[in-house]
Amino acid sequence: MSTRTTPSPRRTIAPAGTGSPPLVLVLALGGLLSACATTTSPTGRTQVVGGMSEAQLQQLGIQAFDQAKKNKQISTNATQTRYVRCVVNSITRELPAGQQAGWEVALFVDDEPNAFALPGGKVGVNTGIFKVARNQDQLAAVVAHEVGHVISNHHDERITRQMGAQTGLGLLGALVGARYGQSAASTTGQLGGAAVQAGLLLPNNRTQETEADVVGQQLMARAGYDPHQAVDLWKNMMSASGGQPPEWLSTHPNPASRIQELDSRADSLAPTWQQAQAAGRRPRCG
Repeated sequence: MSTRTTPSPRRTIAPAGTGSPPLVLVLALGGLLSACATTTSPTGRTQVVGGMSEAQLQQLGIQAFDQAKKNKQISTNATQTRYVRCVVNSITRELPAGQQAGWEVALFVDDEPNAFALPGGKVGVNTGIFKVARNQDQLAAVVAHEVGHVISNHHDERITRQMGAQTGLGLLGALVGARYGQSAASTTGQLGGAAVQAGLLLPNNRTQETEADVVGQQLMARAGYDPHQAVDLWKNMMSASGGQPPEWLSTHPNPASRIQELDSRADSLAPTWQQAQAAGRRPRCG
Protein backbone atom coordinates (compact mmCIF):
# COMPACT_ATOMS: atom_id res chain seq x y z
CA MET A 1 0.00 0.00 0.00
CA SER A 2 1.15 3.49 -0.67
CA THR A 3 -0.42 4.84 2.50
CA ARG A 4 -0.31 3.62 6.06
CA THR A 5 -3.30 1.66 7.23
CA THR A 6 -3.86 3.76 10.30
CA PRO A 7 -5.50 7.17 10.57
CA SER A 8 -3.16 10.13 10.90
CA PRO A 9 -4.45 12.14 13.85
CA ARG A 10 -2.69 15.28 14.90
CA ARG A 11 0.41 14.51 16.96
CA THR A 12 2.31 16.67 19.41
CA ILE A 13 6.01 16.11 19.98
CA ALA A 14 6.80 14.83 23.45
CA PRO A 15 9.97 16.01 25.20
CA ALA A 16 12.91 13.63 25.11
CA GLY A 17 13.56 11.89 28.41
CA THR A 18 16.74 10.80 30.07
CA GLY A 19 15.92 7.17 29.24
CA SER A 20 16.24 7.64 25.48
CA PRO A 21 17.80 4.62 23.72
CA PRO A 22 21.52 4.89 22.92
CA LEU A 23 22.86 5.21 19.39
CA VAL A 24 23.64 1.50 19.14
CA LEU A 25 19.93 0.71 19.28
CA VAL A 26 19.18 3.20 16.57
CA LEU A 27 21.86 1.67 14.38
CA ALA A 28 20.74 -1.87 15.15
CA LEU A 29 17.24 -1.08 13.96
CA GLY A 30 18.46 0.66 10.83
CA GLY A 31 17.86 4.17 12.07
CA LEU A 32 14.19 3.52 12.82
CA LEU A 33 14.00 5.50 16.04
CA SER A 34 12.57 8.99 15.63
CA ALA A 35 11.09 11.57 17.96
CA CYS A 36 8.22 10.16 19.99
CA ALA A 37 4.82 11.77 19.84
CA THR A 38 1.45 11.53 21.51
CA THR A 39 -1.76 10.77 19.68
CA THR A 40 -5.29 9.77 20.55
CA SER A 41 -6.64 6.30 19.87
CA PRO A 42 -10.10 5.72 18.34
CA THR A 43 -11.51 5.28 21.85
CA GLY A 44 -9.94 8.50 23.15
CA ARG A 45 -6.96 6.95 24.92
CA THR A 46 -3.64 8.85 24.85
CA GLN A 47 -0.87 6.87 23.15
CA VAL A 48 2.89 7.40 22.84
CA VAL A 49 3.90 6.56 19.28
CA GLY A 50 6.45 7.61 16.70
CA GLY A 51 9.23 5.11 17.39
CA MET A 52 9.56 4.92 13.62
CA SER A 53 8.05 6.62 10.59
CA GLU A 54 4.83 5.45 8.97
CA ALA A 55 6.77 4.22 5.93
CA GLN A 56 9.16 2.22 8.12
CA LEU A 57 6.31 0.71 10.11
CA GLN A 58 4.59 -0.36 6.90
CA GLN A 59 7.82 -1.87 5.63
CA LEU A 60 8.23 -3.92 8.81
CA GLY A 61 4.67 -5.17 8.43
CA ILE A 62 5.34 -6.21 4.84
CA GLN A 63 8.55 -7.99 5.85
CA ALA A 64 6.84 -9.83 8.71
CA PHE A 65 4.06 -10.94 6.37
CA ASP A 66 6.53 -12.12 3.74
CA GLN A 67 8.38 -14.08 6.42
CA ALA A 68 5.13 -15.72 7.55
CA LYS A 69 4.39 -16.79 3.98
CA LYS A 70 7.84 -18.37 3.72
CA ASN A 71 7.55 -20.22 7.03
CA LYS A 72 3.95 -21.42 6.87
CA GLN A 73 2.03 -23.45 4.32
CA ILE A 74 -0.43 -21.38 2.30
CA SER A 75 -3.79 -23.02 1.67
CA THR A 76 -4.66 -24.10 -1.87
CA ASN A 77 -8.36 -24.25 -1.04
CA ALA A 78 -9.70 -21.64 -3.46
CA THR A 79 -13.19 -21.61 -1.94
CA GLN A 80 -11.98 -20.90 1.59
CA THR A 81 -9.47 -18.32 0.33
CA ARG A 82 -12.19 -16.44 -1.59
CA TYR A 83 -14.39 -16.59 1.49
CA VAL A 84 -11.75 -15.04 3.73
CA ARG A 85 -10.82 -12.42 1.14
CA CYS A 86 -14.48 -11.46 0.73
CA VAL A 87 -14.86 -10.89 4.48
CA VAL A 88 -11.59 -8.91 4.68
CA ASN A 89 -12.63 -6.71 1.75
CA SER A 90 -16.04 -6.00 3.27
CA ILE A 91 -14.39 -4.90 6.52
CA THR A 92 -11.62 -2.78 5.00
CA ARG A 93 -14.17 -0.96 2.81
CA GLU A 94 -15.32 0.69 6.03
CA LEU A 95 -11.91 2.29 6.64
CA PRO A 96 -11.22 5.93 5.75
CA ALA A 97 -10.67 6.79 2.09
CA GLY A 98 -7.16 5.93 0.97
CA GLN A 99 -6.90 2.98 3.35
CA GLN A 100 -9.53 0.71 1.85
CA ALA A 101 -7.89 -0.91 -1.18
CA GLY A 102 -4.86 -3.12 -1.63
CA TRP A 103 -5.10 -5.35 1.44
CA GLU A 104 -3.29 -8.64 0.91
CA VAL A 105 -4.80 -11.78 2.40
CA ALA A 106 -3.18 -15.15 3.09
CA LEU A 107 -4.91 -18.27 4.38
CA PHE A 108 -2.43 -20.47 6.24
CA VAL A 109 -2.78 -24.20 6.83
CA ASP A 110 -2.58 -24.14 10.59
CA ASP A 111 -4.94 -25.79 13.05
CA GLU A 112 -4.56 -23.02 15.65
CA PRO A 113 -7.64 -20.75 15.58
CA ASN A 114 -5.81 -17.49 14.97
CA ALA A 115 -5.57 -14.49 12.68
CA PHE A 116 -3.55 -11.28 12.49
CA ALA A 117 -3.36 -7.98 10.64
CA LEU A 118 -0.23 -5.91 10.10
CA PRO A 119 0.69 -2.38 9.03
CA GLY A 120 1.14 -2.22 5.28
CA GLY A 121 -2.25 -3.78 4.61
CA LYS A 122 -1.67 -7.45 5.42
CA VAL A 123 -4.09 -10.00 6.90
CA GLY A 124 -3.24 -13.60 7.77
CA VAL A 125 -5.85 -16.16 8.79
CA ASN A 126 -5.28 -19.74 9.93
CA THR A 127 -7.56 -22.50 8.67
CA GLY A 128 -8.13 -23.41 12.31
CA ILE A 129 -10.26 -20.29 12.67
CA PHE A 130 -13.11 -22.07 10.90
CA LYS A 131 -13.53 -24.32 13.94
CA VAL A 132 -14.72 -21.35 15.99
CA ALA A 133 -15.84 -18.80 13.38
CA ARG A 134 -18.74 -20.83 12.06
CA ASN A 135 -20.34 -18.26 9.77
CA GLN A 136 -19.35 -15.11 7.91
CA ASP A 137 -20.42 -12.79 10.72
CA GLN A 138 -18.22 -14.59 13.23
CA LEU A 139 -15.27 -14.54 10.80
CA ALA A 140 -15.93 -10.83 10.33
CA ALA A 141 -15.66 -10.38 14.10
CA VAL A 142 -12.19 -11.96 14.02
CA VAL A 143 -10.99 -9.94 11.02
CA ALA A 144 -12.44 -6.65 12.28
CA HIS A 145 -10.77 -7.14 15.66
CA GLU A 146 -7.37 -7.68 14.03
CA VAL A 147 -7.79 -4.74 11.65
CA GLY A 148 -8.81 -2.76 14.74
CA HIS A 149 -5.32 -3.28 16.14
CA VAL A 150 -3.82 -1.73 13.00
CA ILE A 151 -6.05 1.33 12.79
CA SER A 152 -5.64 1.92 16.52
CA ASN A 153 -1.85 2.34 16.17
CA HIS A 154 -1.17 -0.62 18.45
CA HIS A 155 1.90 -1.85 16.56
CA ASP A 156 3.40 1.64 16.60
CA GLU A 157 2.60 1.96 20.29
CA ARG A 158 4.21 -1.37 21.20
CA ILE A 159 7.34 -0.74 19.15
CA THR A 160 7.78 2.72 20.63
CA ARG A 161 7.37 1.35 24.15
CA GLN A 162 9.81 -1.50 23.59
CA MET A 163 12.42 0.75 21.97
CA GLY A 164 12.22 3.09 24.90
CA ALA A 165 12.43 0.37 27.54
CA GLN A 166 15.35 -1.69 26.21
CA THR A 167 18.79 -0.87 24.84
CA GLY A 168 21.17 -2.26 22.25
CA LEU A 169 20.97 -5.67 20.69
CA GLY A 170 19.61 -7.11 23.95
CA LEU A 171 16.25 -5.63 22.95
CA LEU A 172 16.19 -7.65 19.77
CA GLY A 173 16.88 -10.90 21.56
CA ALA A 174 14.21 -10.17 24.16
CA LEU A 175 11.56 -9.51 21.53
CA VAL A 176 11.94 -12.67 19.44
CA GLY A 177 9.10 -14.44 21.28
CA ALA A 178 6.45 -14.00 18.62
CA ARG A 179 2.73 -14.08 19.16
CA TYR A 180 2.01 -16.55 16.40
CA GLY A 181 3.83 -19.68 17.47
CA GLN A 182 7.26 -21.16 18.02
CA SER A 183 7.83 -21.74 14.31
CA ALA A 184 7.73 -18.00 13.73
CA ALA A 185 9.95 -17.31 16.74
CA SER A 186 12.60 -19.78 15.54
CA THR A 187 13.15 -17.83 12.34
CA THR A 188 14.25 -14.62 14.03
CA GLY A 189 17.84 -15.49 14.89
CA GLN A 190 19.32 -12.90 12.57
CA LEU A 191 19.20 -9.20 13.32
CA GLY A 192 16.87 -8.41 10.43
CA GLY A 193 14.40 -11.10 11.43
CA ALA A 194 14.33 -9.90 15.03
CA ALA A 195 13.70 -6.33 13.92
CA VAL A 196 10.71 -7.51 11.89
CA GLN A 197 9.26 -9.39 14.86
CA ALA A 198 9.83 -6.59 17.37
CA GLY A 199 6.56 -4.98 18.31
CA LEU A 200 4.63 -6.58 15.45
CA LEU A 201 4.02 -10.16 16.57
CA LEU A 202 4.33 -9.67 20.30
CA PRO A 203 1.21 -10.27 22.37
CA ASN A 204 -1.09 -7.32 22.72
CA ASN A 205 -1.80 -6.13 26.24
CA ARG A 206 -5.25 -6.15 27.76
CA THR A 207 -5.86 -2.47 27.09
CA GLN A 208 -5.14 -2.91 23.41
CA GLU A 209 -7.24 -6.06 23.23
CA THR A 210 -10.24 -4.33 24.75
CA GLU A 211 -9.77 -1.40 22.40
CA ALA A 212 -9.57 -3.71 19.37
CA ASP A 213 -12.80 -5.34 20.55
CA VAL A 214 -14.52 -1.94 20.62
CA VAL A 215 -13.17 -0.77 17.26
CA GLY A 216 -13.65 -4.15 15.60
CA GLN A 217 -17.26 -4.52 16.69
CA GLN A 218 -17.98 -1.04 15.32
CA LEU A 219 -16.32 -1.96 12.01
CA MET A 220 -18.26 -5.18 11.58
CA ALA A 221 -21.56 -3.45 12.33
CA ARG A 222 -20.84 -0.72 9.76
CA ALA A 223 -19.98 -3.43 7.24
CA GLY A 224 -23.37 -5.04 7.70
CA TYR A 225 -22.48 -7.89 10.04
CA ASP A 226 -24.47 -8.70 13.16
CA PRO A 227 -22.39 -7.40 16.13
CA HIS A 228 -24.01 -10.02 18.37
CA GLN A 229 -22.07 -12.66 16.45
CA ALA A 230 -18.88 -11.45 18.18
CA VAL A 231 -20.40 -12.82 21.38
CA ASP A 232 -21.14 -16.19 19.78
CA LEU A 233 -17.60 -16.32 18.40
CA TRP A 234 -16.14 -16.00 21.89
CA LYS A 235 -18.48 -18.59 23.27
CA ASN A 236 -17.31 -20.95 20.52
CA MET A 237 -13.69 -20.20 21.40
CA MET A 238 -14.26 -20.99 25.04
CA SER A 239 -16.13 -24.18 24.20
CA ALA A 240 -13.39 -25.35 21.82
CA SER A 241 -10.74 -24.79 24.49
CA GLY A 242 -12.59 -26.64 27.24
CA GLY A 243 -13.60 -23.47 29.05
CA GLN A 244 -10.04 -22.16 29.22
CA PRO A 245 -8.68 -19.58 26.77
CA PRO A 246 -6.01 -20.95 24.41
CA GLU A 247 -2.38 -20.00 25.06
CA TRP A 248 -2.35 -17.20 22.51
CA LEU A 249 -5.14 -15.50 24.47
CA SER A 250 -3.17 -15.42 27.72
CA THR A 251 -2.74 -11.65 27.58
CA HIS A 252 -6.38 -11.02 26.72
CA PRO A 253 -9.07 -9.75 29.08
CA ASN A 254 -11.02 -12.18 31.24
CA PRO A 255 -13.20 -14.18 28.79
CA ALA A 256 -16.39 -13.95 30.86
CA SER A 257 -16.05 -10.17 31.24
CA ARG A 258 -15.14 -9.84 27.58
CA ILE A 259 -18.25 -11.71 26.46
CA GLN A 260 -20.40 -9.54 28.73
CA GLU A 261 -18.90 -6.33 27.33
CA LEU A 262 -19.25 -7.54 23.73
CA ASP A 263 -22.89 -8.41 24.40
CA SER A 264 -23.58 -4.99 25.89
CA ARG A 265 -21.97 -3.17 22.97
CA ALA A 266 -23.79 -5.37 20.46
CA ASP A 267 -27.12 -4.07 21.70
CA SER A 268 -26.00 -0.46 21.27
CA LEU A 269 -24.56 -1.24 17.82
CA ALA A 270 -27.69 -2.99 16.56
CA PRO A 271 -29.04 0.25 14.95
CA THR A 272 -25.71 0.72 13.11
CA TRP A 273 -25.94 -2.82 11.75
CA GLN A 274 -29.58 -2.35 10.73
CA GLN A 275 -28.77 0.94 8.98
CA ALA A 276 -25.93 -0.73 7.08
CA GLN A 277 -28.25 -3.51 5.97
CA ALA A 278 -30.87 -0.98 4.88
CA ALA A 279 -28.22 0.86 2.86
CA GLY A 280 -27.43 -2.33 0.94
CA ARG A 281 -24.37 -3.49 2.86
CA ARG A 282 -25.39 -7.14 3.06
CA PRO A 283 -22.24 -9.24 2.71
CA ARG A 284 -22.63 -12.55 0.87
CA CYS A 285 -19.27 -14.17 1.47
CA GLY A 286 -20.10 -17.71 2.52
